[in-house]
Amino acid sequence: MDETIPYREQHMLRLSWMPWLYASLKARHRAWAEPWQAEVQAQLAALETITIGADCFIAPEAKLFGEPGRGIVIGDRCTIAADTFLHGPITLGPDVSINARANLDGGTLGIRIGAGTRVATGAAMYAFDHGMAPDHPIRTQPVRSCGIEIGADVWIGALAGITDGVKIGDHAVVAMGAVVTRDVPAWAIVAGSPARVIGDRRDKPLHGGNGPTSILP
Repeated sequence: MDETIPYREQHMLRLSWMPWLYASLKARHRAWAEPWQAEVQAQLAALETITIGADCFIAPEAKLFGEPGRGIVIGDRCTIAADTFLHGPITLGPDVSINARANLDGGTLGIRIGAGTRVATGAAMYAFDHGMAPDHPIRTQPVRSCGIEIGADVWIGALAGITDGVKIGDHAVVAMGAVVTRDVPAWAIVAGSPARVIGDRRDKPLHGGNGPTSILP
């Protein structure tokens, strides 16, 4: 038995859960990682309505579902980690990362995420909502969809939730565990449930801003 196989399988698992490591692989690891990813992505594209850009990483444990009219478009150099759930319509700009256990459902009108945005572990975005009228049970209520728009260079913290109809401006930060129910201005830092503006990224130090009062993982 080839002694490198157990190590390689463990390395694949490591990449699935920490896909940001893919871009910095050494040449000897790229020799097997790139064909592995080509196979994973080709199989996914053959089975679902999905377009995948260049130099992407998609964990084989990720669950991506796209149908005609509800497809998924993945820009260049995106990474999608293990145990994520993506249901189109979803459009990811280039260099977007979706980390482990994130859940994104595009409803009818979709989720759009701008270039370079980071979606941390366990974050949830649902671009639809149920009615709550008292004369019908929840299971028979009508469903609406307004869509969700996330700008470029946004950081969505771990376990944050974003509800249907929300627009988040470029360079904004959503704190860990925040529940965003209304639009977020560009550069704003929001926290809480429901989320409210607590700061502005432009006021942060240029280097090393994560101290003991950090609101993000």
